[in-house]
Amino acid sequence: MKTKQIVGIVITGVVIIAVGITGVASNVIGSKLIKQNKTETSSIVKDMFSSVSGDSNIELPNKDFVGVINIEGEIGASSSNSLTSDSTYNHDFYLKYIEKMEKSDKNKGILLYVDSPGGAVYESDEMYLKLMEYKEKTKRPIWAYFASQACSGGYYISMAADKIYANRNCWTGSIGVIVSLTNCKKLYDKLGIKEIDITSGKNKAMGSQGLELTKEQRGILQSLVDEAYDQFVGIVADGRKIDKSAVKKIADGRIYSAKQAKEINLVDEVGSLKDEKKAFAKEAGFSEDITYYTPEKDSLSGMFSSIFGAVKDIVPKSEIDLAEDIVQNNGNGVLKYYAK
Repeated sequence: MKTKQIVGIVITGVVIIAVGITGVASNVIGSKLIKQNKTETSSIVKDMFSSVSGDSNIELPNKDFVGVINIEGEIGASSSNSLTSDSTYNHDFYLKYIEKMEKSDKNKGILLYVDSPGGAVYESDEMYLKLMEYKEKTKRPIWAYFASQACSGGYYISMAADKIYANRNCWTGSIGVIVSLTNCKKLYDKLGIKEIDITSGKNKAMGSQGLELTKEQRGILQSLVDEAYDQFVGIVADGRKIDKSAVKKIADGRIYSAKQAKEINLVDEVGSLKDEKKAFAKEAGFSEDITYYTPEKDSLSGMFSSIFGAVKDIVPKSEIDLAEDIVQNNGNGVLKYYAK
């Protein structure tokens, strides 16, 4: 069977599934509208799409539990409102989860499960601050477990933890900041394209793909990187109880193995997740068989994400599309705590 035929069959199947889901959703809305007046219509529709986007209410256990927060994949702005999102990390969802746990007397602490190369400075710091707020309000412990990687922003967030265990094959560290830009001026020149920007100042178009960075502009960007770096160093110094000057000696952006990280006090222990849970229970004073609870994001949201993600993967990309992906993912000028 030819590739085009296979693609056609897959797309047809996806469309049929999507139509079926739409039909079910329509029936649900229709049955509700029969029972309720028009003034409630907008509320029904809003609730349904809130559920689809993953913003439905988070249910907590009615027994003692430790809340698990999965810091997996690249850390960035939540895309939970998009039906086409296939992102692993859901920023807004976990912020809401922490708020719910703060108010629950059944919650006994938090376990951060970190498997991330890092991500955006803003979201990394926001999650860290939210966790610190949780500790301040509840006086409950936070422990972290590093899986295959806990780099840069993933490590930054983990500085809210009271104790850190790392898998023996984990890579961690990468304490530093990066801004990546993609300059296409030579390509533009070759294609006869000239970027024209009407700006209010000489640095307003700084970082544009069709313009070379000036020495002054490089200095401006470096100052932003340096400021974010100093913030990172301070967070590590506070979290690991290390002098800032000592942190700077090991914070040159490099990654460390779990064994190396323990030797320089970036983690507390090297071991398995089972080892950590046993130690966590003993030190925090709760039962070893306590529930470790990970809230499920809405299943309908996941279904939509899977469908659209599958379509996106099978549709071939042009050279222009691929070039745009490179620019978007590697040179968008966003400050990041990220291991490349």
